Amino acid sequence: MQTQNIKIFNNDLDLDVTHKINTIELDNWINHLKYIKKELTNLVNLCNTELSLKLKNDKVLKRLEKKEVENETLLNALNRYVVSRAHIRECEDTQCDMVYITEHESYRKSYLYHLNKYRRFKNDFLKKSTRLVYA
Repeated sequence: MQTQNIKIFNNDLDLDVTHKINTIELDNWINHLKYIKKELTNLVNLCNTELSLKLKNDKVLKRLEKKEVENETLLNALNRYVVSRAHIRECEDTQCDMVYITEHESYRKSYLYHLNKYRRFKNDFLKKSTRLVYA
């Protein structure tokens, strides 16, 4: 997906603008999930080193691994979604456009739900880790 080439023009129809914005948004979601993937890898590595001696608890590592799986699952779904959006330009009526818009809204909800869960988990993890390191 090449969002750098997406330009919104004054003469674009509202639906075209919506599809362009959704494409840019989707690209941002994917980039963010890729970052979370790297971050989770770093947290797992942290748990496998110094912190693991203080944690003495496999539950934390298992929760991190679960978050990795959840993140990868959503990332894969969004990558498949990118491919399915290749046919947007072939829409000839509003009903077709609305199918894509409705699907995008569904993915937006999934992304935001995942992000919210991940942020709560990360904050909890960092609070516990900080207490252990400085105890």
